[in-house]
Amino acid sequence: MKSKIDYKEITKLIDLLEARNLSHFELEVEGLKISIGRQSQTAPFPEIPAPSAAMLNHNSPPTVTETDSESASPGILDDLHYITSPMVGTFYRAPDPSSPSFIEENETVSKGQTLCIIEAMKLMNEIEADIEGVIAEIFVKNGSPVEYGQKLFSVRPQK
Repeated sequence: MKSKIDYKEITKLIDLLEARNLSHFELEVEGLKISIGRQSQTAPFPEIPAPSAAMLNHNSPPTVTETDSESASPGILDDLHYITSPMVGTFYRAPDPSSPSFIEENETVSKGQTLCIIEAMKLMNEIEADIEGVIAEIFVKNGSPVEYGQKLFSVRPQK
């Protein structure tokens, strides 16, 4: 009984990999594991241009000029509390697609109340309010990717 794989059999596996246009192949026989791979002919990731300064600041709060501050209601821009993403993941406004959203704009939120879920590596992480107030704005669309520190909600604190 033959228990070893010889050079000819390995070259046959490589030829099979080429013929089937496979990038990776693994085989385990009698405790011997063979893993054969090759680099793809195409680039694994498309070239993406570097973001501009305007794109990097898309989540910044609006700036107030002297003319804007005269026409704006007092305290509207400077009394907001921002709830940011504690991780990279996918933002969900409801526990599942058939359920209503956890919270809507202009609704009152309690400290500790669940506002959304961020899925990271197949784990569902509930994001809770860290302050009581009224949701002024929801910055992220359902199912969108979020980055660490990205603004998710603005809350007008209760006084």
